[in-house]
Amino acid sequence: MTLNFHKYHGTGNDFILIDNRMNDINLSTDQIEQMCSRRFGIGADGLMLLESSTSHDFKMVYYNADGQEGSMCGNGGRCIIAFAKKLEIIKNTAHFIAVDGEHTGTINDKEVCLKMNVVDALKSTTKGIFLNTGSPHLVAFVKNIRNYNVKDEGRKLRYDTDISTNGTNVNFVEQLNQDSIFVRTYERGVEDETYSCGTGVVASAIAYTVHYNIPINHINIETLGGNLRVNFEKNQNASGFSNILLTGPTSFVYTGIINI
Repeated sequence: MTLNFHKYHGTGNDFILIDNRMNDINLSTDQIEQMCSRRFGIGADGLMLLESSTSHDFKMVYYNADGQEGSMCGNGGRCIIAFAKKLEIIKNTAHFIAVDGEHTGTINDKEVCLKMNVVDALKSTTKGIFLNTGSPHLVAFVKNIRNYNVKDEGRKLRYDTDISTNGTNVNFVEQLNQDSIFVRTYERGVEDETYSCGTGVVASAIAYTVHYNIPINHINIETLGGNLRVNFEKNQNASGFSNILLTGPTSFVYTGIINI
């Protein structure tokens, strides 16, 4: 089978994107894992199919690097908006469906802004704050984050059943100043640290304001792959957060053809 693909990244979080509007591409778990392999394939943190939708601009189907269909990916959502614009499906706004429901977004020459779903609840544990931003995340607060062993420490917590019976992504966060944090993320499905994680920085920004009791609704995030912004509103009459926006750059890397 011969496939045309496009490669994008959002602050170093990189993806293979495939136009499947004709619904004629069916990839196996092994094929997706091979394509995402950095030694034996194209190399990526995940793969996305852009599919047709009768009710939305398009449908986003996301697979982790291990070939398994994944939960919501924030940077992937931003990249697929850029891909949809390249395909001339949209102009500057998008309304699409993903595994966790509807999303909207906007795109300009420099940035893509994605609206995330409501976060209903946070759970404090002895190891950090656990919440779901479309994907499950544990947020732990550390010092000297640039020298922190994210891969080993993240792997330990990723499988901790006291946190989540189904496993979790793990974010390590250090405060830079009141409205800025540094985030490093161990991603399940990739089973390694990634340069950036969209749902992870959203989780980190929200958990950070709760942990330090900081009454602000915008956080600047530094990651290994670049800078992002998270804006949100804390619900006054109920627990949780709404109007969550993830904003930052995306980049088209290249397009190619692969035989699998």
